[in-house]
Amino acid sequence: MTPERESTRERGPAGATATARPRAARLDQPGPRRRRILPEWDPEAFGRLSEKIARFLGTGRFIVWMTVVIVLWVLWNIAAPSFLRFDQYPFIFLTLMLSLQASYAAPLILLAQNRQADRDRVNLEQDRKQNERSIADTEYLTREIAALRMGLGEVATRDWIRSELQDLVRDLESRRHRDGQFVFPAEGAERPPGRDPDDR
Repeated sequence: MTPERESTRERGPAGATATARPRAARLDQPGPRRRRILPEWDPEAFGRLSEKIARFLGTGRFIVWMTVVIVLWVLWNIAAPSFLRFDQYPFIFLTLMLSLQASYAAPLILLAQNRQADRDRVNLEQDRKQNERSIADTEYLTREIAALRMGLGEVATRDWIRSELQDLVRDLESRRHRDGQFVFPAEGAERPPGRDPDDR
């Protein structure tokens, strides 16, 4: 197909009677971003922040600071002049602030615990896979060592060969003394004639 035909095909029909075709969306390019009404946030960043807050809520420093703030709040609203008090005796505003703090602290602590549980689950899965690999390697090495032991059981060792040769030499010596003949013909050829090998 020539480039001229391709360009006319891409342009589409022209003229007064031609109707414009809607352009199909291309699949090889990203589409335009959609507008979102709700705000977006990074779940990892939010999770890390919740873990930091949960860690701080579980420290003695937080308990000390919260105790100091409550004591100062109560003392200010009891001992200060009446026009400077912002929370009268039943301390309703203090109760509201503490309940608000507790209502936010509980979900943050739960979120931090869920993230920790997910991490523990991943670590346990990795440990389980590592243990399976270690067990498989140990079984393989055990089988190899057993095969080597079985193979070595059939191999003649130096001590075994030495003991067999010593038994053979003793057997030959006993035959020689019993028959009076040389076991090896070379023994008689090496000695000068007329001498008895036992005369010494």
